[in-house]
Amino acid sequence: MKIAIIGCGNMGMAFARAFLKFDLVKKEDFLLVEKSTDRQESLTSFQPGVLTGVIGPQVSEYDLIILSVKPQDFGAVGQSLKEVVQPKQVVLSIMAGITIQSIQHTLGHKAVIRAMPNTPAMLGMGITAYAASPEVDIQQLRKVENLINATGRSVFLENEEQLNAVTALSGSGPAYFFYVVKAMIEAGKQMGFEESVAALLVKQTMLGSYHLINTADKSLDELIKAVASKGGTTEAALRQFEAGSLDETLKQGIVAAQIRSAELSKG
Repeated sequence: MKIAIIGCGNMGMAFARAFLKFDLVKKEDFLLVEKSTDRQESLTSFQPGVLTGVIGPQVSEYDLIILSVKPQDFGAVGQSLKEVVQPKQVVLSIMAGITIQSIQHTLGHKAVIRAMPNTPAMLGMGITAYAASPEVDIQQLRKVENLINATGRSVFLENEEQLNAVTALSGSGPAYFFYVVKAMIEAGKQMGFEESVAALLVKQTMLGSYHLINTADKSLDELIKAVASKGGTTEAALRQFEAGSLDETLKQGIVAAQIRSAELSKG
């Protein structure tokens, strides 16, 4: 498969590197379109098949077009792409908030897949949910699914509107974990630890806890209970969390992200 990536920021290049890592695409079969001259210079080490700053006729020679530009730049990018996109091509958008219908209308093109990855995709440990227009046939969909899975795992959604919830839950999700980790490290510093020691304690705790969730044959409630002995230190902390309605605050924040994603999708 030959792939054109329009917008070569962190996420676009995370996809490219994942495809190369698993030998899904050859370097010479990439077209990288990046308008920033500074970014173009940094991409030369990638040694792409073709590196350009403009959307030109050569884009029509590629099987898959990945749109990874900022949503606010899509208006101008879309008008240029409309001039060269071909009916046989598939467009995969990883832009936040731009609907399949909007992409189809702007490009005058029907075969569109919309995906919402998250930043761990840069390590091959992401989760990406995606939806597709009816004009994308099953063979095309499977090929794109294989590519997406190179960045971690994927979930196909029949209802595109659920991508707003995905954006809130997993797309924005890493920031929630970083927020909690930061707060825990700050608590460690308040208790007298050097920042490096507090960070080590918290990050390794997070890593180990993740593996327990994935491997232990217990529910989350059971895992919590296993740590929180009656009258102990963990119970004291959990009571404080409950007094401050921490769980409700987290849920309300995630729902707020979903609402904002829906607003952005409507323009």
